[in-house]
Amino acid sequence: MSEPRLGALRVPLPFGPVDLRWAEWGPADGAPVVCVHGLTRTGRDFDTLARELAGDGRRVICPDMPGRGLSSWLPDGSLYAVPSYLAALAPLLAGLGRFDWVGTSMGGLIGMALASLPGNRVGRLVLNDVGAEIPAAALAGIAAYVGFGPDFAGIDALEAHLRVIHAGFGPLSPAEWRHLAETSARMTPGGRVTLHYDPAIAKPMQAAAPTDIVLWPMWDALDRPVLLLRGETSPLLTAATAARMALKPGVTLATIAGCGHAPALMDPAQTGMIRGFLRD
Repeated sequence: MSEPRLGALRVPLPFGPVDLRWAEWGPADGAPVVCVHGLTRTGRDFDTLARELAGDGRRVICPDMPGRGLSSWLPDGSLYAVPSYLAALAPLLAGLGRFDWVGTSMGGLIGMALASLPGNRVGRLVLNDVGAEIPAAALAGIAAYVGFGPDFAGIDALEAHLRVIHAGFGPLSPAEWRHLAETSARMTPGGRVTLHYDPAIAKPMQAAAPTDIVLWPMWDALDRPVLLLRGETSPLLTAATAARMALKPGVTLATIAGCGHAPALMDPAQTGMIRGFLRD
């Protein structure tokens, strides 16, 4: 399958309806895997992994979270937070039965929150470069580029920008960088291109000075198998935090050489680890 099926659902929420859209791969009756992207990214970041999981007979669903990609923007930037994301996903997840979860950065935080709720149906959980504690310095680094909405003369310039701000993705090929650029770009009314997210997603980060995020109680509530991936030089998931998380029974920690925040999950070694973990 070279291209995914596209899905859409209008979700009524207290602040108004949200159009949730996603890319879907693999057999419709396959065991579901939900893949959720990072803060400024889209579900199409998972195309490589999704194709491989689909080859294993899995149904792979890769949503664009509200404010990103093809999903609708929220009416107030302060709403861009995990509770809103869980509410927007709820009707989609309700129809899946039991499902596995792959989450990069923000997507991992959403997965941790979901998997800690009573009665959730998350099976295996893959956390890509995010964990139970996030240093304020790492958040400040992200806040330095999120929400400023730069636009570019063309896709080449946008790709060059991505290569700088997302250098932590690892040593990607030219085709892989171009894929990330083309699937996360939108045209402005003036005919230029910009990243496909609502600049207001930065509002919660701009509301106060960054402070350490501590989620150990949430982590302690998890009781399912976890594959924890850490970029070798990641400032967001420190080696000390990852090592402490790995003490929990059922947690497998893998450090990805040559990556920071966050491994792109395009390299065969990275996708192979995830495929093997989800097969067990």
